[in-house]
Amino acid sequence: MTLTTTAVLAPLLPFLGAVAGLLLGRRMPGFVRPLAVLPTLAAAALTVTVAVGQAGGPATDVATRLTPTGSIPIDLALHIDGFAALIAVLVGVVASCVQIYSTGYLRDDPRYPSYAALVSLFTAAMLLVVYTGDLMVLLVGWEVMGICSYFLVGHYWETETARAASLKAFLVTKLGDVPFLFGIFALAADTGTFRITGILGSVANGGLDHPTLIALLLLAGVAGKSAQFPLHTWLPDAMAGPTPVSALIHAATMVAAGIYVVARLLPVFAASAAALVVMAVMAAITMVGSGLAALAQDDIKRVLAYSTVGQLGYMLGALAVGDRGAAVFHLISHGAFKALLFLGAGVIIHAAGTNSLAAMSRMSSLARRIPDAYWTVTVALLALAAIPPFAGFFSKEAVLGAAEHAAAGAAHGIPGAAGWTVLISGLLTALLTAAYAARLWLLAFKGKGVEVPDHGPQPVVMNAVLWVLFLPTVALGLAAPLLPEWFDGRSLAPTLTTSVLGTGIALVGGLVTYATWRHTTALAARTPIGSVVVDPDASPAVAEETAMATHAPVYGDVAGAADPADPGRLLLGPLHRHAAVGFHVDALYSALFVRPVRAAATLVRFLDREVVDTYVRGAGTAPRWLGAAVRRAQTGNVQTYLGALLAGSLVLAIAAVLVATGTGA
Repeated sequence: MTLTTTAVLAPLLPFLGAVAGLLLGRRMPGFVRPLAVLPTLAAAALTVTVAVGQAGGPATDVATRLTPTGSIPIDLALHIDGFAALIAVLVGVVASCVQIYSTGYLRDDPRYPSYAALVSLFTAAMLLVVYTGDLMVLLVGWEVMGICSYFLVGHYWETETARAASLKAFLVTKLGDVPFLFGIFALAADTGTFRITGILGSVANGGLDHPTLIALLLLAGVAGKSAQFPLHTWLPDAMAGPTPVSALIHAATMVAAGIYVVARLLPVFAASAAALVVMAVMAAITMVGSGLAALAQDDIKRVLAYSTVGQLGYMLGALAVGDRGAAVFHLISHGAFKALLFLGAGVIIHAAGTNSLAAMSRMSSLARRIPDAYWTVTVALLALAAIPPFAGFFSKEAVLGAAEHAAAGAAHGIPGAAGWTVLISGLLTALLTAAYAARLWLLAFKGKGVEVPDHGPQPVVMNAVLWVLFLPTVALGLAAPLLPEWFDGRSLAPTLTTSVLGTGIALVGGLVTYATWRHTTALAARTPIGSVVVDPDASPAVAEETAMATHAPVYGDVAGAADPADPGRLLLGPLHRHAAVGFHVDALYSALFVRPVRAAATLVRFLDREVVDTYVRGAGTAPRWLGAAVRRAQTGNVQTYLGALLAGSLVLAIAAVLVATGTGA
């Protein structure tokens, strides 16, 4: 089997599995799980085969004309280089883990057949985005992922939260997709092709006439798909979907697509210094803002969601300083440990017995009940905080090293302002990342919240998947010396300055958070002012009812107006209430866009009902009145008709005489 055939089969198999699952899921339920797992596993094996065949060598570029479309043709093209080969492996492995994990997590869900089919379709769409060499074909996979995310985030459609989150994810990403589409058209108009190789060749020869405009249009789509400021607000709300979906969206598909497109088309962005500075500022705001927001969240999945937003900011920052190797390396390592974190969060939620009990302030005694999740999630959080020797350390240091290189003016064609912006914000985000990672670990595994009943052992497949993802989380950093030959040849080894600074800052963030937690835990042992004391012998249900009656959360045997054991409150101070709601970005959008649109819709509805409909009703009323008048004359009495005829004849005769008399005169 040739490399080309293998690459074509990789997205085709999960697509066929999705079609078969949708058609046969309810009729033949015994085939649902094999149709979900086996095609995805086969696709993962094929992506590994493609990567081994590509082996960091010259890119494979083949194409066939899809159909004549005028001056700019659309081709079914494959473009497989080191970037595409390794990201496809990430997609295949994570998607397989999610499908296997879901067989346990959603084993009693009545809508599992449609869920599994959509996950397979999601996987096929992302593999199409990764392997294709034509931007219009890439756009097909891009949009298929968008519609799949709508259905998967809204899987629990019975709840208002899930319905609103799915609609928000769809609309916000579509808001970015509109300029993205225009950017693709403008890029094709300047270069005369949708083929990625043709576009890059034209850019290298100076054939791009509007680089800043095109880069900014494309960047708008990337901001929506990869949840970058200001279109990042949909991603935290998307946590309303099943936890395995969160792992798939955050680790291997959807949000990775935007970063991958920028990496693929980086020369287009590098042709405009202004676009690089805009990209750096966008990445900086995203990194720092999401880090602060993550430090204030109580829901474990929202902490991880804001974490993803920030780590995507790191990747975009690496691209802003011209190092796509560092960006993709961090994308791959982040995909491994973030998938582990979300699936570990799923185990935690499963242990609580419900998808809604994800508040870390309510968790208690989890470390001893779910040891597999405890150890694997601990290592994944260390990787997230970039503590050596785990994968996150090497990939994050590659980003900081690239930023330092650009800040020193050593990166050709990269503005020094972009380098300094990414470097300073990246170091500050390293502090925040370690702080919220430590806070998550302390509250989730060492917290003293409400003791929930033990719901029995976790399904074996869920714990097994955690250990599978544990391996790349630990060992992927060791591949850093081998990756340059797969990418652009630029070294990804950590530099001394950023390694010391980044690791030192991360340790400070973690230790300060731990010290703050010890202090707040001691305070929580006392009854806070304005709190409600609950009977120590009362059940958790009674404690919760008491807290709800006073609008206060529960902390062991105390229900207080604020969680005194949360170090995030003390660390953020007055900023906490703003960070907890994402710095009111949603409220700002509601004031600027949602309310005016609703007001305009209300006005249009009023005009349609009171003005337009008035004319429509009037057009019907006049004939109706005329018909009523005519109907009154139709009495059915022959004498009346004869009398009317005689009177009419008489009137006509008199009129004729008068006319004749007047004429004669």
